[in-house]
Amino acid sequence: MFDIITFGSAAWDVFLKLKNSQAVKSKNFITGKGVCFNLGSKIDAEEIHFSSGGGGTNTAATFVNQGFKTAYWGTVGNDIFGQKIMEELKKLAVETDFVKKTNKKPTNFSVILSSAERDRTVLAYRGASEHLETRFPNAFGNRVSKIANWFYLAPLSGQAAGLTKKIVDFAKRNKIKIALNPGNSQLCLKNIKDVIKKVDVLILNQEEASILTGIEYNKEKEIFSRIDEICPGIVIMTKGPEGGVVSDGNYLYKVEAPEVKVTDRTGGGDAAGSGFVSGFLQSKGDIEYAIQLAMANAVSCLQKWGAKDGLMKRGQKFKKIEVKKEKCQGYNCKIK
Repeated sequence: MFDIITFGSAAWDVFLKLKNSQAVKSKNFITGKGVCFNLGSKIDAEEIHFSSGGGGTNTAATFVNQGFKTAYWGTVGNDIFGQKIMEELKKLAVETDFVKKTNKKPTNFSVILSSAERDRTVLAYRGASEHLETRFPNAFGNRVSKIANWFYLAPLSGQAAGLTKKIVDFAKRNKIKIALNPGNSQLCLKNIKDVIKKVDVLILNQEEASILTGIEYNKEKEIFSRIDEICPGIVIMTKGPEGGVVSDGNYLYKVEAPEVKVTDRTGGGDAAGSGFVSGFLQSKGDIEYAIQLAMANAVSCLQKWGAKDGLMKRGQKFKKIEVKKEKCQGYNCKIK
């Protein structure tokens, strides 16, 4: 039996640090700013790095590093990048029996452009990882009832998003705990709120929390009140450089992110979510320790290129940050 099985994408990432690019403010961009360079020209890159990525494999790497027997469930293309991902997973000691190769689409692929302003733009091709819908739970074979203690669902996009309810319902029937970090495609599912009521740990960033609740991004009090009403389990809302907030329905735990020199932000959210679940399991439910490990794992990840090289190992010492705790009563909670 596995301690945990992760579900989500597997991708091959190429990182390019651009030499000549310019940030331009414009209302034509959703974020209000775009990265620009000369059309029709060759643009020099100062650095290039290669790494595997994708929420399913990133989180699997954390769990293995933290000493858990881990398997990854996903799909890669029948190509060189899929092969590289498989080789890396086996090197990490992640079980790959539930990984399928497909000829329908190439392996997911991303080009991450790093600008002079230390921000990034991701060009993402969502390929083979979308083809999960017909494989669950058949690949478990005769091991179904004793397959794992936990499932960790990283974001699923496209057709694969529709598999979310099936996985969660299967887990509940078989008494498997569930951590869910839904992506935008999953948050748009008609039944997503019913699914969330069944999960044990819900992981969202502030934008995703806004989408789920239909409440404006900056109205944190209202967002958390509504999320606690939807989800009876532990709710984590990450806030990027501002830290994050965790609710267990009784207390709110708030933490500020420490200052750190960021090399690359890829995988920071995956490192935080899987770090929290790892700490929660290691400490047998100590939320404050889980938050501290989550933050330490994310900070360590951000200081290396790619989503896996900076992940912490079990037993590795880290500086513990302050966790502020205040009383909260479910959906009546008030963030001060």
